[in-house]
Amino acid sequence: MLVLLTKVLVTAVIVVAISELGKRSSLAGALLASLPLTSLLALVWLYRDTGDAQQAAQLARGIFWLVLPSLAFFAVFPAAVKAGVAFWPAMGAGIAATLAAYGALLGVDRVLQLRLFG
Repeated sequence: MLVLLTKVLVTAVIVVAISELGKRSSLAGALLASLPLTSLLALVWLYRDTGDAQQAAQLARGIFWLVLPSLAFFAVFPAAVKAGVAFWPAMGAGIAATLAAYGALLGVDRVLQLRLFG
């Protein structure tokens, strides 16, 4: 139970740090957020829990491929806000674009049998 609480605390501290830093400097907040801290923590926690480097490597491979379609959010959300769309609808549009991009990548993976995800 202590390990789980440690995981939650470390992860929460990072998210709060990004939010607080972003209030002071959007560049500094973006820089911290752009680091793959969540992925690194997930890989460390997975390896610590399982001792299986192959499983961690498979997760890293999946993360790599899913980062690409997730970039759709960072194109659509700011463009929608700049176009005058309110925050929540712009957020929804960014999420919808990301989900569509995920679906497209998974569809390509399935059709071409690339086996990008393990």
